Amino acid sequence: MGLFERYLSLWVGLCIVAGVLLGNVMPAAFQLIASLEYAHVNLVVAVLIWIMIYPMMVQIDFSAVADVRNKPRGLILTLIVNWAIKPFTMAALGWLFFKVIFAGWVDPQSATEYIAGMILLGVAPCTAMVFVWSQLTHGDPDYTLVQVSVNDIIMVFAFAPLAALLLGMSDIAVPWQTLLLSVVLYVLLPLLAGAFTRHRLEADPAGNRVGAFVGRLKPWSIIGLLATVVLLFAFQAEKIIGQPQTIVLIAIPLLIQTYGVFAMAYAAAKAVSLPHNIAGPACLIGTSNFFELAVAVAISLFGLNSGAALATVVGVLVEVPVMLSLVAIVNRTGHWFERGDTGASSMPMDRID
Repeated sequence: MGLFERYLSLWVGLCIVAGVLLGNVMPAAFQLIASLEYAHVNLVVAVLIWIMIYPMMVQIDFSAVADVRNKPRGLILTLIVNWAIKPFTMAALGWLFFKVIFAGWVDPQSATEYIAGMILLGVAPCTAMVFVWSQLTHGDPDYTLVQVSVNDIIMVFAFAPLAALLLGMSDIAVPWQTLLLSVVLYVLLPLLAGAFTRHRLEADPAGNRVGAFVGRLKPWSIIGLLATVVLLFAFQAEKIIGQPQTIVLIAIPLLIQTYGVFAMAYAAAKAVSLPHNIAGPACLIGTSNFFELAVAVAISLFGLNSGAALATVVGVLVEVPVMLSLVAIVNRTGHWFERGDTGASSMPMDRID
């Protein structure tokens, strides 16, 4: 690996600091960028995520996707974590911290709203950034696509009932525009573009052009990741500086939830003997969140300036640096698992070790 890729975690840390500083120095500029959204999906961030996802989509071999049915354990693990474990542990941790441990520091109304925001994060499994985490761990791109697609289908039917159950509310309205736009932007369009690109490259008799093409795209994927980090922290810079104690209080149970769920999933992956290129993405999919959907629902239910909306925003801020640390754990523990075949054309972004 080159110097840039080897110290990617350091560059992400610097981008976090840069985002907070720039957001406070030039708030109007970032407010303008933040306003460029449709259905609570920021279009600038969407473009950057698309840049990150596209290289992995080029790697997907549709002739191999059907083979997933012959090795369902990774998919089953992801579904159990996403729908039978994560929502309930998130709700339990929210109640424990804001109704018991932090009860003396937070007023009851705010505590209830923070818990609600955490629950909305817990019932919204990730759609977009999963592809990035899979790339960074040399995951099987075909298998990752199937895992994301199945979770998206389940989310269409399960999000509202599960959120209503855990929130104790009967009128949860799913923001269909946000959900459908995100799936189209982050899965369908880059998948179609990747399939078209792969078809054109494979038609060339010159050799393994797919691998070479993905290798050339690698720096752009990393630049997209770093630019996304800067924007996310710049958008919320004033809240980070203005409410540091609240941000920390919300972040603590979110961190425990993320690392705890990952540990359970990773141990289960080892127990059922998943190969490393399926175990890593399966656990990371079960750990990360669909923050656009959670933010949109929190705003619609509780208001833009509510504690619930703030909790979902903290989830956004915690997500990238924490998931990168989990990527590093997956890469350093590869010897615990059997090595799976990622395919001859699979050349994802360099690992974070």
